[in-house]
This record gives sequence, C-alpha cells and structure tokens, in this order.
Amino acid sequence: MTGLVGAVVEAWDELRLHKMRVLLALIGVAAAVTAITAVTAAVEMLAQGFTEQDERFNGRQVTLSVDAWATSPDVQADTAALDATYATALERYGITYASRDMYTQVPFRFPGGTRPTETRAVDPDLGVMQRIGVTEGRWFTDADLQTFAPVVVVNEVFLESLGVSGLASRPTVLLGDASPVRATIVGVTPRMWQGEGPSVFVLYDQLARWYTPADPEWGPTVPSLKVWVPPEAADDLAPRLQRDVVAALPGWEVQINDNRSMGSSGLDGAARWVALGVGAFALFLGGLGLVNIALVTVRHRIREIGIRRSFGATSGRIFFGVLMESVVATVVAGVVGVVLAVAVVKNIPVDFLFGGGIQDMPPFPVSAAAVGMVCATAVGALAGLLPATVAVRVKVIDAIRY
Repeated sequence: MTGLVGAVVEAWDELRLHKMRVLLALIGVAAAVTAITAVTAAVEMLAQGFTEQDERFNGRQVTLSVDAWATSPDVQADTAALDATYATALERYGITYASRDMYTQVPFRFPGGTRPTETRAVDPDLGVMQRIGVTEGRWFTDADLQTFAPVVVVNEVFLESLGVSGLASRPTVLLGDASPVRATIVGVTPRMWQGEGPSVFVLYDQLARWYTPADPEWGPTVPSLKVWVPPEAADDLAPRLQRDVVAALPGWEVQINDNRSMGSSGLDGAARWVALGVGAFALFLGGLGLVNIALVTVRHRIREIGIRRSFGATSGRIFFGVLMESVVATVVAGVVGVVLAVAVVKNIPVDFLFGGGIQDMPPFPVSAAAVGMVCATAVGALAGLLPATVAVRVKVIDAIRY
C-alpha cells in the first residue's frame, strides 16, 4: 500500500514538472471523456424519452387490454353486467390502476353548427396509465365522477374550433344533439400532429348517463378494459380476466392483449452503441496524443532513469512509476471531463431535444460518470504501457552516458 501511495505521489510530482506538455496531451483526453460521458447520459435520457413516448400510446409496462366484439349485429351487450364484472375483477385481483376505454363519435355544438367529434370515453386512471399530459387546466379526478354535469378534456384544435383562446373564461360546450347537455372544459391536451382534428376525452360513466352513441353498422360495441399490472403477474392474470368477461358477455369474442412486445428498446440499444463508439474513437485519439507526449518525456528522462537504476531501483519500480504517471494524468483529466459533462447535461434541455418533454426526468446517471472514469483510467494505463516498457529496457551504463 505504501509503495502504491509513493508511486502516485511521485507520478504527481513528475506531472507538475512537465505540466505544460501533460496539459496539452490531456486536453484531448478531457474533451473525449466529456463527450463520452455527456453522450452516455444523453442516451439514458433518450431511452427515458422513448419509454414515455411509447407509454403515451400503449400504456405503461405491463398494460393488459381486454377487448370484446359482437359476433353478429343481433347480439346484445349487457353493459351493466359488464361494468359489474369489471368492478368485481379489479377488487378480486387487487388491481390498482384500471380504466374503461371506448372510442366513439359524439356530436358537439360548435359556432358553425353541431358536428360529430372523435371522443374517447375513459376513467380517471387512464391519465396515469398513459401519461396523458395537459398544457392547460387539469386531467380528470375521482371527484369529477360525482358532478351533476359532464366535464371534458379537449385538444387544442377543439378549443380553437370553439373560438376560445384558453380556460380563463371557464368555457363550456353543448354535448349531444336532440337534448344536449352543457359540459365544462377542464383541461387541454397538446396538439399531436399537423392536421389533427378536434378530439375530446370524457368520463365513461358521464357519457353513458348523458348520451348513448349509436352502434356502428357491424354491431354493438362495449368499452375495453385496460389494467396496469406488475410484469410477473401479467401471464397469470390475463386468462382469468378473459374468463370473467366471457362469462359476462355470452356470444361475444373476447381477447386479451398486452404491450410487452411494443417499444423501442432496439432503437435505444442502437443509439447507445453508436454513442459509445463515437466516444471511444475520440478517446482513442486523445490517448494517442498522450502516448506521444509520454514517449518524448521518457526520452528526456533517460539519464534520470539510469541514475535511479544505479541506486537500486528495480525494473518493476521504474515500470510502475512511468505507468502511474499516465494513469494519474488521465484520472485527473477524467474528473475534469465528468464535471464538464454534468454541467453541459444539466444546462441543456436534453429532455425536450430527445424526449419531447420527459415527465419523470432521470437524474444524471451515475453509470455515465463511471463509464467516463473507467475509460479515462483505461486509456491512461494503455498509453503508459509503451513509455514504461521503453524506460525498463534502458541499460544503466548507456543511460548514464546519455
């Protein structure tokens, strides 16, 4: 242990003596470590952005979707029995997050007249399950289920079509055609793509109370049930839910789907490897510069090395001392590079650049700092091998005469 500490102190003293040469060599190493650490951290955030984007469309892992459809137009659905079956299943299996989900067309009254609008009837839990964000106002709460009039969450296009610029005036809209009911707009979702049409979220129970959508030509529809369950429970729970729904809807086809096969893990992995490859190449170039400087330094220290050998310094001591000079130098450069990377990542909105807005912003990944320090140390060790080998092969008598 004493020998190691002594070698580190000696290496630091040598670095101080040749600080200008070392500084020039370490600029490239520090820049490379900054790049590889920052890119590694950015990839971690990119992966989080991809995950959240996938969850907005497919739900969190693992979301089971119970879908049922009529086998013929004459088949009728007992929606009351189905809702009771859903409620019983959620309580029986201890499911915390669940939502009915049904896409339909509902007439809303705009300044230009009443027109069918894409409507999604859901329960409050869907906002958490699919990370539904609002740019203004709020998402549904359980208290909304007790209100005497429906509340809706609309997209920005709906609000523009209504001729309203925001929610400060507490805007309302008429839902329905023959006997419309006034609904309060409580939230606004962002525009998702260019050319998007008006769309609405409404609570399923409120829609069923105030308006009954017409069944399509191919037969009656019932809401899907989406449940968010632990991955280890999904395989066991899926057939149980299917069995319960089949019992409540005789003559209907029932299917269970999950979202485990969906996602962008392959893209995340590719981005990670590309980033690491670019950073490793930059670090390699920085290491080459350090090797050149170290070789020149050893050549200038041949007489010193010969004198040390004549006083009893072993080959191992010489080898380890020269090697530690490169390692200590790159460790210092690694620390500087990691600090710069943290400053860069913390002050650039990488969440918006890579993830389109990340809800659960991850902290600076410790793994990225570890990767940067390990790479810096490894480059120092590799860069020091050749100069250390040259120093060991110096003959004492020739070195003294040099």
